[in-house]
Amino acid sequence: MTKEAVLEVLGTVLEPDLKKDIVTLNFVEEVQIEDSKITLTIYVSNPALHARKRMQEAVEFNLKRVFGEDTEITCMVKGLPSEARETHRKILPEVKNIIAIASGKGGVGKSTVTANLAGGLAKAGFRVGIVDADIYGPSIPTMFDVVGERPTMIDVEGKPMINPVMSYGIKILSMGFFSQNDEAIVWRGPMAAKAMTQLFTDAYWGELDYLLIDLPPGTGDIHLSLVQTVPLDGVVIVSTPQEVALADARKGVNMFKLDTINVPIIGLVENMAWFTPAELPENKYYIFGRDGVKNLAAGMKETFLGHIPLVQGVRESGDVGRPAVFQENTPTALAFEELVRIFVEEVNVIKARKAIKTQKDGVK
Repeated sequence: MTKEAVLEVLGTVLEPDLKKDIVTLNFVEEVQIEDSKITLTIYVSNPALHARKRMQEAVEFNLKRVFGEDTEITCMVKGLPSEARETHRKILPEVKNIIAIASGKGGVGKSTVTANLAGGLAKAGFRVGIVDADIYGPSIPTMFDVVGERPTMIDVEGKPMINPVMSYGIKILSMGFFSQNDEAIVWRGPMAAKAMTQLFTDAYWGELDYLLIDLPPGTGDIHLSLVQTVPLDGVVIVSTPQEVALADARKGVNMFKLDTINVPIIGLVENMAWFTPAELPENKYYIFGRDGVKNLAAGMKETFLGHIPLVQGVRESGDVGRPAVFQENTPTALAFEELVRIFVEEVNVIKARKAIKTQKDGVK
């Protein structure tokens, strides 16, 4: 009976709310073994007594099943600290989750994924906002049919602030609102970074469950300024499956994992995964390669969030300003809905881990 053997057994015990095993979630602590006695601490996301009791029973049952009924087990089950005990944000304190959507290179459909992820979250009942931080090529206004809209000003406790544009129940701010459609935005890095920062600091977002940030492609000043200004809860990396895009996606993942940035990777999305013609809905043609992003995620030990097919309806929906996720029961809409489901689960997992770290560090 070793610590490794105990963890192997506990790897079969699922956390009921987060749908992952308690070892993967890092919910197992202080495993001590002495003769036939096992002492350990387990965390659960639900602090209620009945939830903690069920987890204790599951742990004891599985350990005794493997190591014998005579095994003495002392299992302390703790609930995660509540959100109210987390460090209070100075910027955007009423936003629960701030998530960046990034890509190593342009043209991989990052804005399309952002728009449909936001639409899917809103469709599921969440309060959602989007910051189109792609300063040089803002496309979110087109994808939500608000190109001609302009943000208004609102008075918040005596301070004038920018009031985001609303579309499909989603709050939107974009640099595209402050320039003409055919006007090229030619700014040096510091100017672009300052403009992007104002979309957060000078705007009134109110209470949101998710604020998604559509970043420019690549790794540069905008990204560094963002992580220095806004407390990101995580980032989603979007790529197509061909090797030239995967090389840049790998760089994007590594950038956010740098000690100076240190933003959790929620997962990777494979866009344009295959082509399906409308007249042959069962056929899949892997134009850009097969499972490139999925394999990259596995190799980097990151979560794979899902495949998005290359179909004409996605492009048409973006062009007319109604994201494809709002379609009913189409393969594309279902793919985006599944992406939203896995995304929400992964965000909850990351927040749970953060809560444990907060508790360990003694932050109240």
